[in-house]
Amino acid sequence: MIEIGLGHYLTLGAIIFSLGIVGIFLNRKNVIVILMSIELILLAVNINLISFSIFSGDILGQVFTMLILSIAAAEAAIGLAIIVIFYRNKGSIRVEDIHQMKG
Repeated sequence: MIEIGLGHYLTLGAIIFSLGIVGIFLNRKNVIVILMSIELILLAVNINLISFSIFSGDILGQVFTMLILSIAAAEAAIGLAIIVIFYRNKGSIRVEDIHQMKG
């Protein structure tokens, strides 16, 4: 029987983190995909924190994970609210149009 160790969790976290980075750099046109890629990156960090917390016997990583989850929920809510308001005003959510908001 195969035992799942720390390396398996770290590999999974690295794969999810890489998918988030690739999602940000390959798709610079759609804001929703960029926000989803940021959520993937935060999920990968959470997997690493929980796996280190379990294998070291310390609960601090799980506490930080709860903090990151609450920050990610607030980021998603505020980001989606901004996108909805921007879509109502401009009619699109392309990143090129959002650059006009500067200033």
